Amino acid sequence: MTDKPFSINVRGRLIDLSVPRVMGIINVTPDSFFSESRVESEAEIIEKAGRMLEDGADFIDIGGWSSRPGAAEIPPEEEKKRVITAVRAISREFPRVAISVDTFRSEIAEEAIVEHGAGMINDIAGGEADSNMFQTVSRLQVPYIIMHMQGKPAWMQQNPRYDDITADIIKWFGERTVKLQSMGVNDIIIDPGFGFGKNSGHNFELLRHLGDFSIIGLPVLVGVSRKTMIWETLGISPGEALNGTTVLNTVALLEGADILRVHDVKEAVQAVKLVMKLKNSAK
Repeated sequence: MTDKPFSINVRGRLIDLSVPRVMGIINVTPDSFFSESRVESEAEIIEKAGRMLEDGADFIDIGGWSSRPGAAEIPPEEEKKRVITAVRAISREFPRVAISVDTFRSEIAEEAIVEHGAGMINDIAGGEADSNMFQTVSRLQVPYIIMHMQGKPAWMQQNPRYDDITADIIKWFGERTVKLQSMGVNDIIIDPGFGFGKNSGHNFELLRHLGDFSIIGLPVLVGVSRKTMIWETLGISPGEALNGTTVLNTVALLEGADILRVHDVKEAVQAVKLVMKLKNSAK
């Protein structure tokens, strides 16, 4: 959250980010690290999306490929089938919902947006896995979440190294966002990529310096929901990591997060309300 009044245009609907927003995660995969986030049937997809919207979600993020550490890639055809099924079901049932497609494959993102009602792209590879991604975003003129990841999910956690993690990632974003803006992309959201090619120390260092990312002048998305940095630190399982997630989401909000990407929407919405009450009480 910054003093600059950010907003993004999702299918003609202007979403104001002066108050932090919440993005609910729907994984149409059989192997996501958090089992309770997985759905497969259309009925399950619609039920989960409806519950998230009732709980206050501003966006629904749909992923058809698990990006957990050690995950292997799946064929584009399988990912497309999973993603399009979910996008089509949710946009049919909730036509005004802002749907984000979690994919690094531009052809899947384009079909979901042009033909089935999605309105945003969430690219964990930051354009590096598909040379057509930036051009696709520019042509479609949709909000683009660009995430930093060192390496690939299959081996990204083996031995991640940085000279200065915050400075290194800010430089990485700077180079790519300048290119995107030169291509006419207006709505860019940056995601530092907690847990993607970063060890626990890296993750907490990034969170501590999250406010430094305001120098880029773009909205910041934070996704720490039930991740290793929480449950490994606490000696618990991902299923027990809701309280820890809420704690770190609150820290992220205090440090400037504009969007929280979460499995548990209700608790994140409550954290936003309380942090905004705290901030407004000082005015």
